[in-house]
Amino acid sequence: MADEIRNSVPGEPETGRNFIHAFIEEDTAPGGRFAGMTVHTRFPPEPNGYLHIGHCKALVINFSTAEKFGGLCNLRMDDTNPTKEDVEYVEAIQEDIHWLGFDWGDRFFYGSDYFEEDYRQAELLIQKGLAYVCELTPEEFKEYRGSVGVPARSPWRDRPIEESLDLFRRMRAGEFPDGAMTLRAKIDLASGNFNMRDPVFYRIRHISHHRQGDKWCIYPMYDFAHPIQDALEGITHSLCSLEYENHRPLYDWVIENCDLPSKPRQIEFARLGIDHTVMSKRKLRALVEGGQVSGWDDPRMPTLCGLRRRGYTPRAIRNFCERVGVAKVPSTVEYGFLEHCLREDLNLTAERVMSALHPLKLIVTNYPEGQRESVTVENNPTDPAAGTRQVTFSRELWIEADDFLEKPAPKYKRLTPGGLECRLKGAYLVRCTGCEHDADGNVTAVLCEYDPDSRGGDPADGRKVKGATLHWVDAGTALDAEVRLYDNLFSDAAPDDAGKDFMECLNPDSLEVLTGCKVESTLKDAVAPANFQFMRLGYFCLDNKDSRPGHLVFNRSVSLKDSYKR
Repeated sequence: MADEIRNSVPGEPETGRNFIHAFIEEDTAPGGRFAGMTVHTRFPPEPNGYLHIGHCKALVINFSTAEKFGGLCNLRMDDTNPTKEDVEYVEAIQEDIHWLGFDWGDRFFYGSDYFEEDYRQAELLIQKGLAYVCELTPEEFKEYRGSVGVPARSPWRDRPIEESLDLFRRMRAGEFPDGAMTLRAKIDLASGNFNMRDPVFYRIRHISHHRQGDKWCIYPMYDFAHPIQDALEGITHSLCSLEYENHRPLYDWVIENCDLPSKPRQIEFARLGIDHTVMSKRKLRALVEGGQVSGWDDPRMPTLCGLRRRGYTPRAIRNFCERVGVAKVPSTVEYGFLEHCLREDLNLTAERVMSALHPLKLIVTNYPEGQRESVTVENNPTDPAAGTRQVTFSRELWIEADDFLEKPAPKYKRLTPGGLECRLKGAYLVRCTGCEHDADGNVTAVLCEYDPDSRGGDPADGRKVKGATLHWVDAGTALDAEVRLYDNLFSDAAPDDAGKDFMECLNPDSLEVLTGCKVESTLKDAVAPANFQFMRLGYFCLDNKDSRPGHLVFNRSVSLKDSYKR
């Protein structure tokens, strides 16, 4: 699989280069900003939830860009906000990144590792006359913020340096309550970019931190802490999503005015949007806490752990992110393209097995009672090295209920009384002779006769069979299974749009649970998250949470039919 991120229309050939690569090539060329230096990126997730497919794009961009240029990529937990972080999320993020095939070596950091240095830099800015302690209340802050053409204001802006330094130290010592004071940068209250209107760099929060405990009661804002962290780690290129474009002047201001060992360059790219889903961690958490899904790893969720449980492979997800491309303009990608990438991968790698999700008994009336034989079936026709396996065949089999109609529609090519001869996959030709009913008139079994001379391939007499080839499972050795069929979690293509209640966009038919399904005995020892193609039905994986010996549970990863419009 290519490690380059494609800058192209989904599904088209990769160009192998994008605007981020162009900037880096310019920066590392002789005379460039980082000439002779190792390209160094970072992925800085906030550990307040599980990574989703949107984060995955940023993850792939940062790690793959470093790989392309023979550089390094750090993993840094952005834990500057003490109210949201949790060790559970930290561990899950690490697991997801490793699952995708990336590694950060010994370069694993926390934003909170730099709290002491953040504080030192803040004091330096005060001493330079570039920061001051402001006592505006949140309400006053909003009132004095100004508007387009109207400058912001603060009565504390000209506070003496010594006074601001003393108050800031007392803020750290815990002398003041939450919200009483902030530390603000002294930049430009009249700036057309509101991020530059003396932004807050520190606020008071008397709350315990998941790693620092009660050591701190003041915490740095992301816009102040992040560029400092990048510079301290030697990051050359800080690659981030487009919402930080207007924050770049502030990023550069911090880099220029603090006492730092390096000067990283921030480059922004458009976020990944996918239809029929939401990308907000707040909304995803609401789905979990409200019981609309079974958890963060529910296979309908766009989280990486949910996609993994559904049967998505690392290669399919990385390929999707790479083929979506890197752009400056936000866009929404069809969910069908994500499925297309998975289908491409599983077509090459998934073992073919036979099953009956809606089982109907098929009785081969002229096959000897008590006899059982083995027939050979290919594991994967697209990969000759995958070999073959033996499955058992006997008088009584399970077939898919849709493969029989007592009163067939026109051009129906499956089993029907007196209809076309059909082939049982890898076994014999059969012709339906009738069916059995229960007291209510429902079909309980299909009757057929087989041709003993037709095993395994075309019959010796050269007959051309117009009927379909059907999958089947030996009733005597079949295993029972629960199968979960998933559809889009949201019936609305844009549940994340402003003005919509995303909860009202939920698809009531996003999950269908089938019980009493029948699968081959060869799946007895399958281990999650093994992927399979259930012949003619779709791609499925063994559930990595609920499946156990004696209770097999399969999740449909994706259907066989490709709905993606190229």
